Amino acid sequence: MDLEKFKEWVLKEFNINLFAYKSNQLHRRILSLMSRVGVNSVDEYVALLKKDKEQRQKFLDFITINVTEFFRNPEIFQELKVKIEKELLLREKNLKIWSAACSIGAEPYSIAMILDNLKEKGRHSILATDLDESILQRARKGEYVKSEIKNISNEHLKKYFTENGDKYLIDSRIKNMVNFKKHDLILDSYEKGFDLIVCRNVVIYFNQEIKEEIYKKFSASLKPGGLLFVGATESIYNYRDYGFEKASTFIYRKQ
Repeated sequence: MDLEKFKEWVLKEFNINLFAYKSNQLHRRILSLMSRVGVNSVDEYVALLKKDKEQRQKFLDFITINVTEFFRNPEIFQELKVKIEKELLLREKNLKIWSAACSIGAEPYSIAMILDNLKEKGRHSILATDLDESILQRARKGEYVKSEIKNISNEHLKKYFTENGDKYLIDSRIKNMVNFKKHDLILDSYEKGFDLIVCRNVVIYFNQEIKEEIYKKFSASLKPGGLLFVGATESIYNYRDYGFEKASTFIYRKQ
């Protein structure tokens, strides 16, 4: 079995479309993972994944790229806070927000803390989605280690977290602001009517065709004037093609 056949098997077995990922990058990741577990061929690796639940989960975690932290790029989150306060809340008292490919929940919980600290209190809804169910279970639990909370101020740490050994547990009030749900950006349909979509450092791993499709769907899911917040390594060069205008370097506004 070659890597193309392996991608077909993954689509059938896990319903994850690896054909959407940039090929060279993805192939390096798969070969690196095979090397780590000590298998010499794709056939051997498939046999391992079929019989070993732990290795199956490691493969899913590795492929779905769960690298995240609270307030990643804090200065950009500060820009987002200003946009929420000075733009979105002037138009809509109760915001509908989607954190796409949310991983362990750091980003949606960061948004929840921003909203909780605003003077204007609304009944906001935050949908947080990912395609990895085990990661979503961890997000719902709301337990984090020190490296994941490094950007959180002491004030926020005292206000929103309880220290328990080497873990930091997020406050249930913040936890209850977020609804976690399984969703595949490539294969599933998108909800509509969002004021803000947060999707950071994920689309960069996909090929150009899939990227374009995702940006079109994000645009269709946003209300006019709604914002798309992307990662610090991302730029949408042809943003006008999707009906966006630039609100700031990493924030796009639907026209």
